[in-house]
Amino acid sequence: MSSSVKSDPETAPDNGVDQDAAQLQLNRSWHFIESFAASFCALNFIGGVRSVFFLGLLAGGPAAMWSSYIISMFFMFITAAVLAEICSALPLSGSIYIWAAESAGPKYARFVGVVVAWWTCTAWMTFSASNCQTTANYIVSLLAVYEVDFPGGITMDNVKWRAFIWALSEALLIVSVAMNYLPSRWYSRVFKFSLGLMMLDFFLCVIWLPIRVHNTYGFRSAKEVFTGTYNGTGAPAGWNWILSFLFAAGTMTGFDAAGHIAEETKNASVIAAKGIFTSAVATGCFGFVTTILFLFCTPDLDTLFSLSAPQPFVQIYALALGKGGAVFMTILAALGLIMNTSIAIVAASRLIFAVARDGVLPLSWWIGRVSKDGQPRNAVTVMYVFGSALLCVILASNVAFTSLVSAGGVPTIAAYGLIGLLRLTMTPNSFRSTKFKLGVFRRPMYAATAFFQAIVFSVMISPFFFPVTAESFNFASVILGAVTIFAIIMYFVTPEDKWLRPETVRQALAAGDLTSSESASIAKPESG
Repeated sequence: MSSSVKSDPETAPDNGVDQDAAQLQLNRSWHFIESFAASFCALNFIGGVRSVFFLGLLAGGPAAMWSSYIISMFFMFITAAVLAEICSALPLSGSIYIWAAESAGPKYARFVGVVVAWWTCTAWMTFSASNCQTTANYIVSLLAVYEVDFPGGITMDNVKWRAFIWALSEALLIVSVAMNYLPSRWYSRVFKFSLGLMMLDFFLCVIWLPIRVHNTYGFRSAKEVFTGTYNGTGAPAGWNWILSFLFAAGTMTGFDAAGHIAEETKNASVIAAKGIFTSAVATGCFGFVTTILFLFCTPDLDTLFSLSAPQPFVQIYALALGKGGAVFMTILAALGLIMNTSIAIVAASRLIFAVARDGVLPLSWWIGRVSKDGQPRNAVTVMYVFGSALLCVILASNVAFTSLVSAGGVPTIAAYGLIGLLRLTMTPNSFRSTKFKLGVFRRPMYAATAFFQAIVFSVMISPFFFPVTAESFNFASVILGAVTIFAIIMYFVTPEDKWLRPETVRQALAAGDLTSSESASIAKPESG
């Protein structure tokens, strides 16, 4: 595995990389702002909160939303610290599947690496495609605001409406992918522009929205916000409350993106780790403020659940800001989501590039190559082909697509939890070279990561509406199971000399365990 044995080029010895090897190297030109933005913008705290806000209200209501968010912040920050620790020791493209493999130790590294690689590819590619439909839903919701009639009605039961959503989603995917063909020095501006859009959106919601709410339908009371409950899922009271973690933890999943661009980041052992942790903290803090703000600024629950637009927040903006204000905020939100999708494609394409470079994908020799300026554009093309095909599911059934969307977060959460568990049980004393040390708290933090991610995992595979019917069944577990079975098959049919060879695992573990007082060269594998 080429990526698992590489150390930071700024500290690694010169091994005389030949021309063919150079064709597999990414251009290292990004700094902390790009590393931070890769995760922070991919998470898009304000877009994430808006997208699943109504699920949170159904599952437990306002009291469950803010309380579960605080709990999620605490444990997600711990999870980010655990990932930052190993990222600092192994700042490589492909990041999370390599971290999982090395956390398992030499004996199980190859098996774990194969499984998590397919999990993460599924998660990131699915997220990028589904985000395009989320963006489309924002835009078409303006039809409900202006009461524009659509043949057959604005409903996913209408095949003409599904075709319209599909066409718009495909167009948005093209725009998001196209930006990934920009030179890396230009794409740096995309990171910064996306940051600016998100913060503009946030400050307008903090300043403009409350002023207009005060002058129109009025705020919710503190009692409603902090003690109000609701059961719109039909689940038993306790599980209905637990389902609120789908909202809270879901808006903070994906901070590993900074690790995916580690090989394009200068001083990656420090900067990439900081990017992971700081983006998680910033997303959590801003997301919590946004959640409280929206709980005070949305209409009463009866009015909320009577809204008919695909994205009800557009109608909320219309009630508070007027139609013109709703158009402006919708455009701002849609642009932010396009940037969000484009940056998610950056992270996903680097993951696909790393897996292909390691030789396990069909056409790996082509996917794993980079352009003359060190960009994995072939992997970006693969992202487009996969995403475009995935969006076609909208034409057949919206239920099938939303099930696939729900499965998008499950593999990432499973990988987070697995890394915590493996660090606790298999390699608790490894990766001493990290510059993001957890010290004496590392074992409790590994345990906390495994525990909390197991809870979130169970929520994400659970049905959301009860009693369970064919239409409400959550296919996330089925999809994850199918991907896992496929990964296991790939494990057995892929020869050891093609991917994650045992000696390269030992070399990577040795490199991660070097201390500053020891040699900077990678240790030789043990004989036998």
